[in-house]
Amino acid sequence: MRRFNVMLLMLMFSVIAFSQNNKVVSILGDSYSTFEGYVPKGNAVWYKVPSKHKTDVTKVEQTWWNLWIKQNKCKLGVNNSYSGATICDTGYGKKDYSDRSFVTRLHNLGKPDIIFILGATNDNWADSPLGEYKYEDWTKGDLFKFRPAMAYMLRSIRRLYPAAKVYFILNDGLKPEVNESVKTVCRKYEVPCLELKGIDKISGHPSIKGMKQICEQLNEFVKRN
Repeated sequence: MRRFNVMLLMLMFSVIAFSQNNKVVSILGDSYSTFEGYVPKGNAVWYKVPSKHKTDVTKVEQTWWNLWIKQNKCKLGVNNSYSGATICDTGYGKKDYSDRSFVTRLHNLGKPDIIFILGATNDNWADSPLGEYKYEDWTKGDLFKFRPAMAYMLRSIRRLYPAAKVYFILNDGLKPEVNESVKTVCRKYEVPCLELKGIDKISGHPSIKGMKQICEQLNEFVKRN
């Protein structure tokens, strides 16, 4: 009986360890999280082989998300990243980006245990309108503005994926008003927000070194949160 109990305990610990090490990770992102063949068909990508962009990232194993997943013994669910995408529906040249925005793609993340959102860079670069903070009763027009779109995105993700742990990854080098908007909305929905620091980049995008830095900073952040 004693031997049986020991074996049962060992089996239970093995099951727990297995479940912890095989969590499904989904990503909602922009170019920083793309790699050809690993995002939904039709999504624009920055990282691919051969690349028309100046980058030293030539393998999916070099991406921040692949590094993190491998190091933490998780598995990839859906990487719904789209190069050039804004969180809100207003893109570059004030064009309608509702076909690719984060608020549109948030519905297609599979069945994740963990969700990483890395965005706001293109809203910053495209000078998308900030708008006012709004946390309910959004109109279609509200989603063309950054602050209400951020709130709609996080509230929707919370409701669509209630069991998932959600993290927002905030790029460095963005405008103060964009940074503060992200952090304010993340606090409202209790989403931990990692503020990246000193990321190495080529053509404004993470290099191999930069990808490793994102992974390292994310590892430390997730351990604390």
